[in-house]
Amino acid sequence: MNIDDIEIFILDFDGVLTNNLVYLNELGIESVVCSRSDGLAFDVLRKLNKPVYLLSTEKNLVVSERAKKLKIHSIQGVKDKVESIKKIIDDNGFCFENALYLGNDLNDYLAMKLCGFRVCPADSHSKIKEISNIILNKKGGDGVVRELVEEVLAIDFIKTLY
Repeated sequence: MNIDDIEIFILDFDGVLTNNLVYLNELGIESVVCSRSDGLAFDVLRKLNKPVYLLSTEKNLVVSERAKKLKIHSIQGVKDKVESIKKIIDDNGFCFENALYLGNDLNDYLAMKLCGFRVCPADSHSKIKEISNIILNKKGGDGVVRELVEEVLAIDFIKTLY
């Protein structure tokens, strides 16, 4: 897998950028845990002009805020990830075979099958692992995007960013 072959990165949120847990306080306010180490990976992808789309079946302010901080596109409340990906690909003139999808659970299965590059965290559902080109060593929320960009795609962060 080579960075030059990838036109677009599409990621699930829960279980990929998070550890798939949700914390709920007595007021009903949800929070999640994300890895700060992923932040530099998104900086690198932006510097390399690689668009990133975050797709989430959930509609939650935490997704919006994380996407805003990372300066990536966010599409939430997605009922059909396949249709969302088709729209993103068609609207931007990308090719499915040059799209990378990073997902972890069964709601990502059909969407991942559309994409030429399929990646998942170490703690993904077994059916997702079966269709993935790459199974990362990190678990969801543990810096999977960082591992993908820095180690799997072998991008030198210092050279790229500084």
